[in-house]
Amino acid sequence: MPQNLRAHLALIAVAFIYGGNYSIAKIVMDDGYLHPFAFILLRGAIGMLLFWFFHAVFVRERVERRDLPLLALCGLLGIAINQLFFFAGLRLTTPINASLIMTTTPILVLVASAIMLGEVVNGRKIIGITLGALGAILLIAYGERIQLATNGLMGDLMIIVNASAFGIYLVISKPLTRKYHPITIVKWAFTFGFLAILPFGFQPIQETSWASFPTEVWASIAYVLVGTTFFAYLLNAYALKHVNASVVSIYIYLQPLVATVIALSIGKDQLDLVKAGSGLLIFIGVFLVSRNPQRTLTPSTLSRTK
Repeated sequence: MPQNLRAHLALIAVAFIYGGNYSIAKIVMDDGYLHPFAFILLRGAIGMLLFWFFHAVFVRERVERRDLPLLALCGLLGIAINQLFFFAGLRLTTPINASLIMTTTPILVLVASAIMLGEVVNGRKIIGITLGALGAILLIAYGERIQLATNGLMGDLMIIVNASAFGIYLVISKPLTRKYHPITIVKWAFTFGFLAILPFGFQPIQETSWASFPTEVWASIAYVLVGTTFFAYLLNAYALKHVNASVVSIYIYLQPLVATVIALSIGKDQLDLVKAGSGLLIFIGVFLVSRNPQRTLTPSTLSRTK
């Protein structure tokens, strides 16, 4: 199987994992079961341990000392800020608002890739991202009520910071994928991210009443720790090794579509013209952005990848 195809299959798997994360993660924080910062510290610790274990068994790759600052920045943006602001924001806002705001990520990535990596921003990519955004926004907003309460607004702002941090993380980690195995990159990102999260989550995790958790909460925690913490980051890093950051980010538009498909498959929703049209817009957008991606590297970028 061609590596490019494997990268796209990995991104589809990520879309499925994240598609259920908005509602599943909220189960853990509803009724005060687990403070967001305690949850993030738990994610950081488990992610760091899992990636260190798999790296020691399967990869055993050393990184150059000069790349540690960039890896630290990846950990700060892609792990610490990304996750802290996502979970803190999700507690205040709704899954609908959060998923809607996340549709800005591909636009941020496209702009950052053009500035930092010299990636070509052509009309096809702009049209593709625009169509994908329209499809995702229509799918999320149709038939739903977007809440704009004061607390919800603060949560929405936190999700915006989360989306920005993750978008920049995708861009700055791209040069590293040309030098290192995906597990190596994510291992160090989680290590530095855990250190940044520790001051915020140390006290909340000590105050957690673990014995009060019902089975549903434990199952949700397991999903987040194994799915969105380990597999999603690993698959994203693998895909970045073979496709541009803008291609990785466009698959965010599939997340609300995946949630709708799952709901349809279990009889919790019905297919109508708006849902079908939204799905078509998303697929066209993904196709336009991912088809024959081109990349132009600046001299500074080339020097970092040697």
